[in-house]
Amino acid sequence: MLTPEQRLTLHGFNNLTKSLSFNMYDVCFTKTKEEREAYIAYIDEQYNSDRLTKILNAVSDIIGAHVLNTAKQDYVPQGASVTLLVSEGPIVEVPNESYDESPGPLPGNVVLQLDKSHITVHTYPEYHPSEGISTFRADIDVSTCGEISPLKALNYLIHSFDTDIMTIDYRVRGFTRDIRGNKLFIDHAINSIQNYIPKEIIQQYDMIDVNVYQENIFHTKCKLRDFDLNNYLFGYSKDKLSEDDQRDIAERLKDEMDEIFYGKNIK
Repeated sequence: MLTPEQRLTLHGFNNLTKSLSFNMYDVCFTKTKEEREAYIAYIDEQYNSDRLTKILNAVSDIIGAHVLNTAKQDYVPQGASVTLLVSEGPIVEVPNESYDESPGPLPGNVVLQLDKSHITVHTYPEYHPSEGISTFRADIDVSTCGEISPLKALNYLIHSFDTDIMTIDYRVRGFTRDIRGNKLFIDHAINSIQNYIPKEIIQQYDMIDVNVYQENIFHTKCKLRDFDLNNYLFGYSKDKLSEDDQRDIAERLKDEMDEIFYGKNIK
């Protein structure tokens, strides 16, 4: 943790741009067209533009931002998008703990300052044409300028969605200068995105890091460890299925999650 004396003194404003991309996936088995349509309708209602706007407004509170403008849209036949334009919030002090690699707060605590930025979310309900698999995806992007890292919003985002798979990207771009004129390409220490995820969440997922430290690029992907078929059936439980059907459906679902996690088709 940096003490106030150890913090960098900058020449002018902090011009670094820090971007967090949080992608989550929810997978479900929908045997019939009616089940698929019911699942998509359920997801569409659960994550409509009004609820997504509330989530993004909570993110803006966590990073200490004022919302300047909100654009939101529910699409036909499904899906939603929300974009917030935000600016510096009314923060007087900068808490020391915000420089730590640690999970950020849940709503209720405003933590830091930024100048101008944006927060966006887009949802994508998708389904396999013949395998009975439906997959819901939400993409959230948080981009900040100034001292605060959007990684401080990651803890809240994870708690806001039911996720089987998460892929998380973080990148610091541009540079700022210290009082001697030296360029600074990052203003905080970071070893892994995992350090911003609570331990109780880490224990639930298998995680892989792919980081390019010299370029300030960090990537973490996560797949839920425990598999209970009942959590992936929409409208009924596995006791309604034969043992052969249970094995077949479980294999299809696990293949779907593995393909998303590893980023390739698995035969």
